[in-house]
Amino acid sequence: MSPAPWRTRQATILAWCLFDWAGSAFSTIVVTFVFATYFIRAVAPDPVSGTAAWATAQATAGVTIAVLAAPLGVVADRGGHGRRLLGLCVGLLTACTAALWFVRPHAGDAPIALALVAVATVAFEIGFVFYNAMLTDIAPAARLGRVSGLAWASGYAGGLACLGLCLMLLINPDPPLFGLRAAAAEPVRAAALLAAAWIAVFSLPLLWLAPAPANRSSWHSALSQGLGGLGASLRAAAADRLLWRFLIARMLYTDGLNTLFAFGGIFAAGTFGMGAREVLLLGITLNISAGVGAAGFALAQDRLGDRTTILVAVGALAALGIPVLLTRSAVLFWILALGLGTFVGPAQSASRSLMARLTPEAKRNAQFGLYALSGRVTGFVGPAALGAVTAAFGSQRAGMVVVVLLLLAGWTLLATTPVDARWA
Repeated sequence: MSPAPWRTRQATILAWCLFDWAGSAFSTIVVTFVFATYFIRAVAPDPVSGTAAWATAQATAGVTIAVLAAPLGVVADRGGHGRRLLGLCVGLLTACTAALWFVRPHAGDAPIALALVAVATVAFEIGFVFYNAMLTDIAPAARLGRVSGLAWASGYAGGLACLGLCLMLLINPDPPLFGLRAAAAEPVRAAALLAAAWIAVFSLPLLWLAPAPANRSSWHSALSQGLGGLGASLRAAAADRLLWRFLIARMLYTDGLNTLFAFGGIFAAGTFGMGAREVLLLGITLNISAGVGAAGFALAQDRLGDRTTILVAVGALAALGIPVLLTRSAVLFWILALGLGTFVGPAQSASRSLMARLTPEAKRNAQFGLYALSGRVTGFVGPAALGAVTAAFGSQRAGMVVVVLLLLAGWTLLATTPVDARWA
């Protein structure tokens, strides 16, 4: 599958990288910095119940993703509909994100807000199954790591650019611009419209330029053949010992990374007394350092090898995590935290390119569905363990040891996995 002559490979690679830039608006504006905070503080009846309801909605979305990712991947493989399914996911994500504009600062709007965010999260994650599976069609084999790393870096950059635009045009101006009413929280609600437009505009190049399969079956045929062949595809994947060892290793260190990001701000606030503005600044600087790390490693990743890049990055995260837990100095904490951020991006981008190398072309979407599953299925383990250890020892520092242990467990399993030609 290759683009038409006028669609140069460079343009297609740029379009693929722009999709990471596009999607990051949802995770940055809706899930992390703006809308989630608005929901907890202004929409939910109170912060405690709001936090619990938000977590439940995200957990429900996670279960839905785990159930749908592999079957839809099989349908895409059997029918050649990966690009069309990606387009459907982008459309659903854009529509649900834009509809958050209608969520007013009233408790009665909480259910619709949670439903929209949950559906958007499913569309976002499932869309990335088809997006990730395109990597080997987009980039030459010798440049998979570089392209994956640059795309991951562009995702961090895109999220920060959208957040900066949101802060300058919508959140910070007083009085608000564009006739928006602060009393109705319209500047914050308009951030959802900005994110939706960002997603739509920057996703279009890939939807236009992505290579289409030479053979495509009807939707009915794809559904019947794909669902009928799901069991066979899963059994074939289960028989690939190297693939499963990698997926389990990734599951472990990804749980560590996700727990780090979920509780890093809480740790900083509780242990070092950081206020809301300092925690926000910490989150932004961590994203900057992660983007710089992903871009820097991208230039060397294909020479180092994907597996080596992951081992270096995850090993460094575990090594830096120990002094982060021991230090009493806020200045040293900031320095070490920026070091942690530098290795987050390379660990994630190299995991994606290694998965692309490990999967056969005919089953790529289905197996990237398993890849999505491995990043979700045990997502509750890290937070639950951290909470239990924190409660048992009465210490945030003790609880955060869970992050280091998960990183070390994933590193150890990957380091002891035999190497074959696909681990290039």
